[in-house]
Amino acid sequence: MLQVEILIEKIWQHIVRRIVGQNIIAVDKGLEVLYQLSIIPNYIVGDFDSISTKILKFYQDKPQVIFYKYNSEKDNTDTDIALKLAIQLNSSAITIMGALGKRMDHALSNIHILNDALVAKIPCQIVDTYNKIYLVKNKITLYKNRTYGKYISLIPLTSIVEGLTLIGFKYPLKEASLSFGKSLGVSNEIVEDVAHIQLKEGILIVIESRD
Repeated sequence: MLQVEILIEKIWQHIVRRIVGQNIIAVDKGLEVLYQLSIIPNYIVGDFDSISTKILKFYQDKPQVIFYKYNSEKDNTDTDIALKLAIQLNSSAITIMGALGKRMDHALSNIHILNDALVAKIPCQIVDTYNKIYLVKNKITLYKNRTYGKYISLIPLTSIVEGLTLIGFKYPLKEASLSFGKSLGVSNEIVEDVAHIQLKEGILIVIESRD
């Protein structure tokens, strides 16, 4: 199994430490936190416009690291390029860290490109200190004692989600429609040991959150 971790921005070190032993794709400024923790990634991608020359030189001197350098004026974001690389590597699972930083445009884009992994049928999630984000098509089972946080929010990625059924939730639904631009699916909670999300059409953004 090839489980890939994509590190984009600076995030809490206790999250990053869990990736040791995994295949790591570092994206530009994500190198900074790896450098602080003395972690060597497998791949480094980006235009390298936001990383210090000292850190960049440190990793350039590592023969086992594969670099993919791109022009800053390009059609895809660095994160998009890194995700496509992870998919090309036939990853069994992908975790993206540091994708929800200060730039809301990048954060929204990073959530939307999860669809590439969904199409490739590779489990893929964005994780930070407070959130775990992934896409669901058809159905998923959640276990209360394994969720990332208390709150489960469901937001349509497609214009509409049809036949949405929620079982084991504080606010259940049965064969409901969830439209883009509505807040109906925000801040639900799991009340049973096991919960189910089922949908007949569309794609959901699922966000497990904690305060």
